[in-house]
Amino acid sequence: MNELANPDLKAKIKKMGLRDLELLTYEIRDFLISNVSETGGHLASNLGVVELTLALHRVFDVSRDKIVWDVGHQTYVHKILTGRAGAFKTLRQYGGISGFPKTGEDPCDVYNGGHGSVSISAAMGLAEARDIKGEKHHVLAVIGDGALTGGLAYEGLNNAGNRQSNMIVVLNDNEMSISENTGSVAQYLSKLRASQKYQSAKHTIKDRMARIPRVGQSMVQGAERMKNLMRYAVVPGTLFEELGFSYYGPVDGHNLGELIELFKEVKRLDGPVLLHVVTKKGKGYVNAEKHPDRFHGIVPFDPETGAPLRGSGKTWSAVAGETMMELSESDDRVVCISAAMTEAVGLSDFAKSYFKHFYDVGIAEEHAVIFAAGLALGGLRPFVFIYSTFLQRAYDQIAIDICAQKLPVVFMIDRAGNVGGDGETHHGVFDLSYLCHIPGLVVMAPKDAEELRRMARHALTMDGPACIRYPRGEAAALAGLAPGGGAAPIEIGVSERLREGGDIELRALGKMVGVALDAAGLLAAGGIEAAVVNERFAAPLDEGSLIECARRHMPIITLEDNVRKGGFGESVCALLAESGQCTPVLNIAWPDEYVPQGGVRELMAHYGMDAASVAGRVQAFLRDKNRAAIL
Repeated sequence: MNELANPDLKAKIKKMGLRDLELLTYEIRDFLISNVSETGGHLASNLGVVELTLALHRVFDVSRDKIVWDVGHQTYVHKILTGRAGAFKTLRQYGGISGFPKTGEDPCDVYNGGHGSVSISAAMGLAEARDIKGEKHHVLAVIGDGALTGGLAYEGLNNAGNRQSNMIVVLNDNEMSISENTGSVAQYLSKLRASQKYQSAKHTIKDRMARIPRVGQSMVQGAERMKNLMRYAVVPGTLFEELGFSYYGPVDGHNLGELIELFKEVKRLDGPVLLHVVTKKGKGYVNAEKHPDRFHGIVPFDPETGAPLRGSGKTWSAVAGETMMELSESDDRVVCISAAMTEAVGLSDFAKSYFKHFYDVGIAEEHAVIFAAGLALGGLRPFVFIYSTFLQRAYDQIAIDICAQKLPVVFMIDRAGNVGGDGETHHGVFDLSYLCHIPGLVVMAPKDAEELRRMARHALTMDGPACIRYPRGEAAALAGLAPGGGAAPIEIGVSERLREGGDIELRALGKMVGVALDAAGLLAAGGIEAAVVNERFAAPLDEGSLIECARRHMPIITLEDNVRKGGFGESVCALLAESGQCTPVLNIAWPDEYVPQGGVRELMAHYGMDAASVAGRVQAFLRDKNRAAIL
């Protein structure tokens, strides 16, 4: 940590010898493992880019040159080298430094990352702006091979190659997205990696030149600069060259000396250049090297064993994956689709057991949805597993290709709601707002693990599209709370009453049902009897139950893990207004802003979404004699 704490480290890197830089890589990796084991975060991806990041900082002026990091989860080393090592104890914490690039955090962060495949387009825009303004600096995009499975990356490559923009694309090829890469692009890159032409040509030419008397050795030394560039051009990157890029590679991404020399050469070139760098995800930490997918995004863990320090319960993702195994045992129409995160969404066992019925399409959410449409038209029953925040990319395909055709596709929306430390780019707090208004789309949210299983089974029987949204983390267990101890059957648009109360109704969706139950207990201690209703469906609403409640002039509190605008609560207000009912309504949801990073519980308390805050807000609402009513 001594060297990393040096406030002049960014400048010192420019003067350090190669041996000292190589020693620095060990210090950086130890620092990353030590700190991320305490805070959690993206470890394997950062361990893999230590040499690459050092070479970029050595050759380029990161205070002036523009580096766009695709996704941005691999910028921890960049943050360390730009003076933020001392803040790593706050990584991904509320008020701390982000796990992604943030322009407001440091001038060397030039683009707010978070989602994949965007860097080339952003870098091209920066390059064109530079040229129009007559400025002189370098623009680079650092993109992983996983992100290269996304169509947006090729839109950027196509446009940049056509414009012949002066920019450098660094392809960080570690054979991984979050899960292992699949598809023809991965196979193409594998062929490039496997080629030995450039290696054999390099050694043959060097050996022959060295044998020439007297001048041989000087010729070898004089040809070093040419060799550094040309030996990587022996193997043609046909795909990239056809798109208008000068291709160089593959190069060993952990050979710091080679990387530095090659960056020195390509920065002198005109036009778009693509440098293919091969790295190992998780490099330097045996647990991450063995399980790079598991250590892609990790909770706090024991550095010795790699075991998580908390969270021993079954996650919502694991429950969803187990449910798919159960459904497939009895229905061979079931197929599952993942977008580059097989293990993260709980489908690893399904992928092994039902490999003919499983598809990982890469970071290609739009393709995933239309592919599902084709499967459904062919008589199968697709379940599409995608994080809420990534599903936003496929809005048009959901609305037009699935719902307009009334196809029986089920969207398993993982990481719905607030997800904690990943921050505003990953909070899944918009899905209710962008899904519930689509005609014919049924949107469900289970209160606990058992209800998730039951909703998935019910969705399989439907003849049209459906969504099941569930949060990140350990799955709740709230079974047996309905009157009589049983569970009400899943019927489209029908809620479940869990607790009676004559003063107010708490109508909650998904994980907020647990919050509502806890809040009702707190309210009861203060003499307020609150009914609790598990809404189950954000679309269609349980109109009969809601209107009946309003007719009794019962105040209604809606609770959802979604933004207020366009969400479940506003749908309730619209329903009551349209039906001419008049009763006080309070919508409890995330505010109209980008919610920052932090612990989920911490953020819920800060924004008045936890049980204690909800109870307090309800009490204040009931005391307010001038509260607005829905007319």
